[in-house]
Amino acid sequence: MRRRVFLFGGAALLVGVAPRLVSAADGELQEIVMAGRKDGSLVWFDPPGLLIRPGTTLRWRNEDRGNSHTATAYHPDNADHPLRIPPKAPAFDSGYLLLGESYEVALTEPGVYDYYCAPHEMSGMVGRVIVAAAGADDFTDYSPAGLPPEALARLPEISDIIARGRVTAGET
Repeated sequence: MRRRVFLFGGAALLVGVAPRLVSAADGELQEIVMAGRKDGSLVWFDPPGLLIRPGTTLRWRNEDRGNSHTATAYHPDNADHPLRIPPKAPAFDSGYLLLGESYEVALTEPGVYDYYCAPHEMSGMVGRVIVAAAGADDFTDYSPAGLPPEALARLPEISDIIARGRVTAGET
């Protein structure tokens, strides 16, 4: 009798987990590292520019031993920042991530997503993700209005991200 209960329970567990495993395997995962110099004088996202397909999950992971960081969408819901993600996309904010911690979000709405690190925005810790179907390149009318000069100086150009798919730290 115990064996049947164990087998039935195990089968129920597999049935409950299987859909999650299938859906996780179906979507792509891309990682963005949060990093900085040991003395804290420079911080960055790597890559700061990334082209992904709709439905891709992004994972931001903090590898900076000296700082906590956030991955925060430019959105009015986040400290009344300007809207710099697609209008239909929900705002995201990881909260403070310590060394080794990570945050994930799936981006499904096509468009340009600009984001920043809340404590380091004025240090130019910003990034840009473009969510587009294969062959899409109609993001040329995207305005850079509303960002501090330090952030604008570190954001990769949309055309570079589209042409290369990934712009790594140091290339902006």
